Amino acid sequence: MADYSIWVLEYAQAPKYNVSGIIYGAHNQGTVRLPYGYVVIKGHGRVVMIDVGYNYDDHGCELADRFAVKDFHGPKQVLKQIGLKPEDVDTIIVTHAHFDHMGNMGDFPNAHVYLQERELSKSIWAMSLPTRMGYASVAIDPADILKCVELSKQGKLTLVDGDMENVLPGIDLHVAYDSHTYGSMWVVVRNDGAAESKDPWVLTGDLIYVYENIEGDGGVIGAKTMYTPVGVAVGSQLNLLMATEEIMKAANYEKRRVVPVHERRLGDNFPSRQIEPGLAVVEVCLGAGETSHVN
Repeated sequence: MADYSIWVLEYAQAPKYNVSGIIYGAHNQGTVRLPYGYVVIKGHGRVVMIDVGYNYDDHGCELADRFAVKDFHGPKQVLKQIGLKPEDVDTIIVTHAHFDHMGNMGDFPNAHVYLQERELSKSIWAMSLPTRMGYASVAIDPADILKCVELSKQGKLTLVDGDMENVLPGIDLHVAYDSHTYGSMWVVVRNDGAAESKDPWVLTGDLIYVYENIEGDGGVIGAKTMYTPVGVAVGSQLNLLMATEEIMKAANYEKRRVVPVHERRLGDNFPSRQIEPGLAVVEVCLGAGETSHVN
C-alpha cells in the first residue's frame, strides 16, 4: 500500500489560454481551457501542499484579471472537498514565485514553507529592473515576496539551495535553474519509500504544463516522440528540455506518473469529480487507510 495519498485540486481556470504559452512554437494555434490547481499530499501524519494558488485581493486579483483567470475558489472551500482545512496543512512546497503558485501562503497558519533561494533572490532582482524589462517579473506579486520576509521572521521559511532528498520521508525536491523561472522546483514522491522507487509520482510545477510537453505535438514538431517545452520561460527552452528529461527519468519514463497541474485531462486518467463551476478534484493515488473523496 502506498505511503501517501495525492490529490490535484483545481481552484480556478482560464477558459481561453493561448496555446503558444503552453507549447513552445505553437503559434496561431488558438486557445484552450487551462485549469489552475495545487497538489495535496497526505500521509505519515503530515499534510503537504505543493503550491497554494493566488490571493484574490489587491495585485493578485489584478494579475488574475490580466491573464483572464476566472472562477476563483479559496483554499478553505477547495480543501474541504477532501475533508481538510487550511489549518491542517503543515508543509508548503512552492515550486516557483509566480502569483498563482505562492499568493495564498498567508492562509495556512501552521505551515512551514520551502522555496528555492535563487527563486527568491532572483525574483527580487527581476523586480528591480526598469519597467521596460518587466517581462522578467510579469507574473510576480511583490506582496508575495514580502510575505516570504515575514515567514522568515517567524521561522517558517526554509530557502533550499539545489536538490533536497527526504524533505519529508520519501519526498524529494529537485531544481531546474533558469528554466520556466529562475529556480523552479519539481517534486518526487517515492510512494513505496524505496531509494530506487517502483512507485514514484512526479509533481512538475510549471516545468510541464500539459501532456504535449512530454509526448510531443504533431502540429508543431511533427513527431510525437519528441519533447516540446512549455512556451513561457525567463530562462531557456533548452533548460526546460533538460529538466523534462530528468523528470521523465524520475518517473521511469511512464507518462501516467507525471502530474502537471495545468493539464485539463488529468481527470481522464485518474478518478475525479467535478465541483462547481466545472473545476475538478483529481485523486492520483490513495495511501493506506485513506478513503476516496471522488466516489
